[in-house]
Amino acid sequence: MNELSKLLRKDPHMSVLSVITFVVIAFLILMLGDQFLSLNNLQSMAYQIPEFGLLAIAMALTMLTGGIDLSLIANAGLSGIVAAYFLSGAIISADSGVSTSMIVVIAVIAALVVSTICGAINGLLIAKLSVPPILATLGTMILFTGIGMGITSGQGVVGFPETFLKLGSGSVLNVPYVFIVFMVVAIIASVVLTRTKLGTRIYLYGENQVALKFSGIRSERLIVQVYMISGLLAGIAAIIIISRVNSAKVGYGDTYLLQAILVAVLGGVHPDGGKGKIMGVLLGLFLLQFLQSAFTLFSFTPYAKKLIWGCMLLLVMIINYYMEKWRTGESKFGFKTLLMRR
Repeated sequence: MNELSKLLRKDPHMSVLSVITFVVIAFLILMLGDQFLSLNNLQSMAYQIPEFGLLAIAMALTMLTGGIDLSLIANAGLSGIVAAYFLSGAIISADSGVSTSMIVVIAVIAALVVSTICGAINGLLIAKLSVPPILATLGTMILFTGIGMGITSGQGVVGFPETFLKLGSGSVLNVPYVFIVFMVVAIIASVVLTRTKLGTRIYLYGENQVALKFSGIRSERLIVQVYMISGLLAGIAAIIIISRVNSAKVGYGDTYLLQAILVAVLGGVHPDGGKGKIMGVLLGLFLLQFLQSAFTLFSFTPYAKKLIWGCMLLLVMIINYYMEKWRTGESKFGFKTLLMRR
């Protein structure tokens, strides 16, 4: 029992989230059996996870600094539209002599450059002009959406080459390409946060911004870097989204904003910054996707889905509150007492 106590003390949130995820998986397997574990259902989840999983990681990075990026979806929408104009031949026509593969490469690079610039604008507003992150990104969210609307007049951009569409629909050994891309990005993000100076500074900034400034680290540059990385991830998400739906339009993925925030908080990223892990975000992401897939199999209404998601988030936050009190020794009774008695 002492070993269990040590494990819970080391990372209470991850322990709670792991147990809840395990219980949910066991319950769904018990209720749905082969239907839940079927290849089609697992593949369907693997296709859906990367779209808002990348946005959740991007949101988590900004939240680790104590900020937030409300413009992520608008950024992805604008980047996707830019890529779509290249892919549809509106900028480089098929008669220009440029190969289809090269057009795809140019479109992807253009989308990533635009999304990174959008992220840099957020970072500069927050770091240089001291605009609060929630206001800065709210303003740019409206700006990016307006630019996208002005370019397209609200119409969808369609007509992508098959070479590009294979990214969203293809797979290797039954594992979708988009899921492989997502896992590679998640691993890189985790390594950056845990093994590099940039990751250490992000956590330090979230813990104590004043102390970081006096340590000689250029905090303004750090914030710009974080929001540029966040924008870059939004651009990758945009490429995946438009490759799956074969079109680009302002408003695609609007529902992902709240889901990205929900996954980040559920995964243990503290809204004030300084605490949270990519592994926690992945656990929260898979937990929500398992539930969403089960809701579809149970034929639940969208209202019931939101109700259960909200209850799940509140349940984890309440458990974490009491676990934190128990870990710091503020609670004289309850679970801690039960463990000590045994």
